[in-house]
Amino acid sequence: MRIATAFLFDLDGTLVDSVYQHVLAWKEALDDEGIDLSVWRIHRRIGMSGGLFMNQLLRETGGEIDANRADRLRQKHADAYRRLRAQVCPLPGAKELLAALDESGTRWAIATSGRMETAAVNLEALGVDPSKAVVVTRDDVKYAKPDPDLFIAAAARLNVPIEHTVVVGDSIWDMLAARRCRSLGVGLLSGGYGAEELERAGALRVYDDPADLLLHLDEVAARP
Repeated sequence: MRIATAFLFDLDGTLVDSVYQHVLAWKEALDDEGIDLSVWRIHRRIGMSGGLFMNQLLRETGGEIDANRADRLRQKHADAYRRLRAQVCPLPGAKELLAALDESGTRWAIATSGRMETAAVNLEALGVDPSKAVVVTRDDVKYAKPDPDLFIAAAARLNVPIEHTVVVGDSIWDMLAARRCRSLGVGLLSGGYGAEELERAGALRVYDDPADLLLHLDEVAARP
């Protein structure tokens, strides 16, 4: 039976096992700029917009980050992340989940806070061609998560009302963004956040990873 709901997926930690590679890439970039920030603090900010990341970084370190330095940090992170591309792979069940949605006629899109310069690594690992699938990146919107712009843009490209979508993500930033655009939030534990954190941020259901979600699609997807 065809599933009526459209799915909007985050990418890092949701479909692709890449969160910790991003953490290490940011750590390398920050160290290179002489900015001391613990790895665990970086992890807590993966998934939010780069601008918000920088704002929180300023609060954490008390340092100054002007536009030029912010651009250097972003480029150094992207370069370091691409060097780790061999470690990036799909999460268990990710490819099978997307294939099952395709087989049922269910529309889906990817909406990531990352720019295409890093998202391309993940899409390649996942086997998703951005010229054939709906992929929205930070390059396409004014604000990234926890603002809802990415998910709203993805729903618009699918030509479905945002209220008829399920947002699947691994971070509190995904769940907050889903809440703000009146989409149903579903959390995955595969990015490192706990179930209680995701639920407090708005997740209606929480599953281990894409494979676990695939087993329970009937719990979150409306049917005609």
